[in-house]
Amino acid sequence: MLALRKTAAAFGLEFQEIPEPPPPGPGEVVVRVDAVGICGSDVHAYEWTEGYGFMVPHLPLSMGHEFCGTITRNGTGSGFAEGDRVAVIPFVFCGHCARCRAGDTRNCLQRQGIGLTRDGGFQREVRIPARCCVALPAGLEPELAALAEPLGVGAEAVLTGEVGLGDTVLVLGPGTIGQAIALFARLAGAARVIVAGRADAPRFEVLRALGFADLVDVAEGPLQEQVLALTGGRAVDVVLEATGVPQSLNEGLGVLKKGGVIVAAGIHAAPLTLALTDFVRMRHQLRASHGAERRTWDRVLAHLGRDPEGFRPMITHRMPLERGLEGFELARQRAASKVILTP
Repeated sequence: MLALRKTAAAFGLEFQEIPEPPPPGPGEVVVRVDAVGICGSDVHAYEWTEGYGFMVPHLPLSMGHEFCGTITRNGTGSGFAEGDRVAVIPFVFCGHCARCRAGDTRNCLQRQGIGLTRDGGFQREVRIPARCCVALPAGLEPELAALAEPLGVGAEAVLTGEVGLGDTVLVLGPGTIGQAIALFARLAGAARVIVAGRADAPRFEVLRALGFADLVDVAEGPLQEQVLALTGGRAVDVVLEATGVPQSLNEGLGVLKKGGVIVAAGIHAAPLTLALTDFVRMRHQLRASHGAERRTWDRVLAHLGRDPEGFRPMITHRMPLERGLEGFELARQRAASKVILTP
C-alpha cells in the first residue's frame, strides 16, 4: 500500500510502497484510514526543524496523527467490532512504568507517538492499540472527525488557562490550533476572543467564517497597541499561545492583566528569554499545554456531533494521499489552513 513517510533526518517526505499491517494481536485493531489531517507539527518534521530529533531512531515511518477510520480487523479483547468508526488518540502508553501504574497514563515515561515514533495515518491501514480508539458520533463525516485531535489540543489549552464566563481572551496564532483554542474559549463562555497573527490572510478568512471578528495583524502594527485599542485600554484576562514563536509570549505578557494566565501550546524551535523580575512583580502565571486528556476527547467529539457545520470552515483543502506533498507545501507556505488527505 502507498504510504507517505519520513525516511531520513533531513528536509522532506517520501512516498513508498509498504506491506499491509500484520494481523492485530490481543487488544489491538487495524484501522482503515478514512481521513487524515496535515498538522503544523507534521510540517515542522517535514522541514526538519529543531525539536524533532527524537524521531530519528524510529525512521523510516509513516507520519500522520490527526486521523479517523473504520476498524477492519479486530484482535481479541479490543472492545470494538469490525465496521466501528473511530477517532484515534495518537499517543500509546506502555501500561507498565511508574506513571502508568499510578494511573497517570498521559505522562507515561515510555509513551509512543502514532505518526511520530510509530506508523501513523498517512497510509491506507494502520495497526494500533484499541485503547487509542474513541467511537465516533453517528453520522459524523470523516473529514470532521479528523479534526478531533487538533480540537482536543485547543480545548485542553483552554482548560489549562481556566478561561471562564465573561473573560477577554487573546489567542496568539491563527492556525488550526489557534482556531481550536478560539472556538473552545467561546464555548467556555469568554465574552470576547481576540486572535492575532502575522500577514496570514487565508487563516484570518477561516476565523471570520467561524464567527470571529476581533482579528489583529501584527504586520500592521504592534500587538499591544492594537489589542488595547480593541479593549478600550483594558488588559486581557487570559493569553493562549499557538505560534511556535517564543517572542510572541513576551508580546502576550505585555497585554495580560496582573495575576493573569498565559498558556504556551505551540512547539518552539528556540528558547524563551523572559524578563523575570517583571514577570514576578506582575504575578503572571506561565503554563504549558500539550495533547489532551481522554475526557477532553469525549467532550470534543460531543461538540462535533452536535454542531458539525460549526467546525467545517476550518478545512480549506481536500486531497487524495497521492497529492500529499502538494498539501504539505500549501500548509508550509500558509496558503492553506487545514488540509485533509484521503488514503
